Amino acid sequence: MSASLDDIARHANTLLRSTEIPDYPNAVNGIQVSHRGPVRALASAVDASERTIRATAALGANLLVVHHGLFWQGVQPITAMSYERMRLLFDHDIAVYSAHLPLDAHETLGNSRLLADILGLSVGGGFATFQGVACGVHGECDLATADLLAAVDTFARSHGGQAIASAMTPARRTRRWAICSGAGAGSGTLAEAQALGVDTLIVGEGPHWTAVDAPERGLTIIYAGHYATETLGVRALCDTLAARFALPHHAIDAPTGL
Repeated sequence: MSASLDDIARHANTLLRSTEIPDYPNAVNGIQVSHRGPVRALASAVDASERTIRATAALGANLLVVHHGLFWQGVQPITAMSYERMRLLFDHDIAVYSAHLPLDAHETLGNSRLLADILGLSVGGGFATFQGVACGVHGECDLATADLLAAVDTFARSHGGQAIASAMTPARRTRRWAICSGAGAGSGTLAEAQALGVDTLIVGEGPHWTAVDAPERGLTIIYAGHYATETLGVRALCDTLAARFALPHHAIDAPTGL
């Protein structure tokens, strides 16, 4: 079986509402690199890199779907690292499709929503708003925070990382939680968590000062790794596309350790 890149991208853009969801300019959501086609197989990865492009080629796929695309550093000469990535894409006729915040914000395919599902947490609403769009989720529970940390750590280790927590005591319990994948700890998310009465915030990563400020805001922050927390959405998206277009899907795991 095969399918048109334009048809796949059109379906993904509609599913993710890519033209409606705001994002950082360098995210460049949608088709980032085209190809001769047609698409024979999909590969999914968190990051577009030489490593994941080579893995895509080795798997016989010719559409790489990523969360972090090729253009995060903005306009730059196509030399050195950028040239090698482009050369590999052209040599193997591999297209690249990227979905950043439109994927994070999706009600069922979003990274934070899927992590909540894995942890057995019931979602009560959105969290981590960017220009009015919720990119994360929050809810209520009654769990020993140590048990929640252990569950998050098990997940993180399955993707080459580990989870660590700030400001946690052995007897502490989690009753209001929030999740924002990736670089989820910042001034905005900490303030939003405090306003919601959240006591446990699960993120990918955050600056050192967030761990310093957390106890003064009544928060424990669980840092689960930027990479690990963003593996789920792109795989779920590709599973959906593979089913819709009757194509094979290969999930590429390329952990960064962060």
